[in-house]
Amino acid sequence: MLEHFRPAITTLAFMTLLVGVAYPLTVTGVAHLAFPDQAAGSLVRDDAGQVRGSRLIAQSFDGDQWFQPRPSAGSYATVASGASNLSAGNPKLFARIEQASAGLAGDTPVPMQLVTASGSGLDPHLSPEAATWQVPRIAQARGMAEAELLRLVEAHTERPLFGPAVVNVLALNLALVDNPSTSSQ
Repeated sequence: MLEHFRPAITTLAFMTLLVGVAYPLTVTGVAHLAFPDQAAGSLVRDDAGQVRGSRLIAQSFDGDQWFQPRPSAGSYATVASGASNLSAGNPKLFARIEQASAGLAGDTPVPMQLVTASGSGLDPHLSPEAATWQVPRIAQARGMAEAELLRLVEAHTERPLFGPAVVNVLALNLALVDNPSTSSQ
């Protein structure tokens, strides 16, 4: 009987080492060599070397003086990433959108990106329109000209080869910190 178990156990141990240890270490090593920034999390650091966030993951910003990202179904926690899984016809989604919209004031309708989560709940980008919609609130909170904020939005708009133009919210908010004319009051 042992003669039947020995090859099975040996194969299991070999495959565990190969697929569970060797392969992940090899892929991680190649990733760190080929794409060191991305493999390290695409971290954004300030001038002092302090990590401010990741270009690939949204984070919350408190206060009217900041551009706000899309809402997150998992409170911007990477472990709980995911959408709300509410269908477009679900009354709970409609109620949540109404509640989120009520907290946002503006002369024009609220862009859907500002009241609905992305598929992962961690999308770091907004459309330029959703970022521009926030400009009056931020200008008032910072006591600065809307034109300066619009220039910042335009300067941080990324136009990929495929897909729509997007604005990275973290990069835009860090530009507010770095730009002397945008100091918060």
